[in-house]
Amino acid sequence: MAIFSQDRDALRQQYHDVWQKMQSGQMLTALEQMIADVISLHPEYHQQLSSPLQSGQEYFVENGQTNPYLHMGLHIAVLEQLSTNRPAGILTAYQRLIAKTTDEHDAQHLMIDCLAEQLWLAQQQQQPPSETAYLNALQRLTEK
Repeated sequence: MAIFSQDRDALRQQYHDVWQKMQSGQMLTALEQMIADVISLHPEYHQQLSSPLQSGQEYFVENGQTNPYLHMGLHIAVLEQLSTNRPAGILTAYQRLIAKTTDEHDAQHLMIDCLAEQLWLAQQQQQPPSETAYLNALQRLTEK
């Protein structure tokens, strides 16, 4: 499984494949299990994952649409960050957000918002994302 593929349709197909494996009770690899855990948190995407992948499907925020694949991918990115505590201090920030929200999924959504903003800024500035700015944004969330 190539979770870090540059092929958008191949990445999206992975979610569909994991969903099918989940439905049929097949064994999952560690990476597939992580994807399955994220899929399980999002029942609003289950119907879409049950349908064949619609290649080229676009999602427009300005039309109130959420890209389910991007959303789940950001969850996976946050989980990977937490598993390695990279950037250093993210695990502490996560624990503080859980204490504030009392819900791991809600805490992850707050983190996803900060991560997405940092990725967008990095893209606009044509620079790597700033770990410091990301951690600072997470810190501000716990201060509110």
